[in-house]
Formats: sequence, C-alpha cells, structure tokens
Amino acid sequence: MSRGQVIARKIERIVSSPKSISAIFYNSSMNIPEQINKDITEAMKARDEARLSTLRMVKTALKHKEVEKMSPLDEKESLQVLSTLIKQRKDSADQFRKGDREEMAKKEEAEIVLIETYMPKAAGEAEIESGVRAVIGEMGSPTMKDMGSVMKNAMARFQAAGMRVDGKAVSDAVKRQLSGGK
Repeated sequence: MSRGQVIARKIERIVSSPKSISAIFYNSSMNIPEQINKDITEAMKARDEARLSTLRMVKTALKHKEVEKMSPLDEKESLQVLSTLIKQRKDSADQFRKGDREEMAKKEEAEIVLIETYMPKAAGEAEIESGVRAVIGEMGSPTMKDMGSVMKNAMARFQAAGMRVDGKAVSDAVKRQLSGGK
C-alpha cells in the first residue's frame, strides 16, 4: 500500500467518524487561526497524522497571507484563504482523476471536507435559485447582456447574508433564469 493510500484511508476514517468531525467543527467563539492552532494540538495528541498535515497546511496558508498583508487577518480574509484552499483541492482532485490517481483524488477530497468544517454553511441549490430570482426581480428585467451585473449583485447578496456560495453554481443559476429556463 502506497503512502498516499495510507493517508487517504486515515482521512476517510477521520471523516467517517461522527465524533472526530464534531470535534473539529468550527467554533465561532474563536477566530479561525486560534481554532486551527487548538485543533493542531488535539491532532498531535491523538497522533492523527492525516488531520495534522492538513491543519498545518491551512495554518501555513493563513500565516503566508498574514505576512503578505503585514497585519493580522480578519475573519473575512481568513475565509477567503480557506475558500482558495478548497478550490485548489477541487482542481487537484479533478486532475488526479484525469491521471488515474484515485487515491490522491480521495485524499484531496478528504482535505476539502476538513477545511469546510471551518467555513460558514454553504448555500444550497434552492437558496441560490431564490437569491438569483430576488436579484433579477430587483433589477427589473435584465437580459443576458446584463449577466455580469446580475452576478455581481447576487454574489454581494449572498456575501452580505454570510453565506458561502460557489460562483459557478450562481453563474449557472443566473444563466438559467435569464434564458427563461427553470
């Protein structure tokens, strides 16, 4: 069994265990870097290498952004870093699947699950559809030419509501609504 397979199997075990997932869910009383540091300590004590390596990677990304900015990150900036990490992992998983590296793709997906525990709730498809309909209703009767402004307004609306949305899902919903499809 390769090292990647061993890590993927350990991450699957962590993710499938409700006890370990509840232990790592985002604690809103702490900011994200504090919560990650606390969880790194717990992972070290539990000798959980897979979780520990993912958390260290997240901590490094947050610290890198903080150094780049030259001041501490606020909650919004921390969430942007986590969103970027999730997007990178999704892209990597797709590339690994194209290259017939299923065990590495599963490892990336397990990391996504862990990182998402620190993110706010993601908007569902129904919430995205209703939000896009509301934005289109507010704008009057926009056409496909106005898709950019509809997207901008929809994304701002979701962000103001504190929801996490996938830009591609919003884009697809806007296209469906503007083209008259349901």
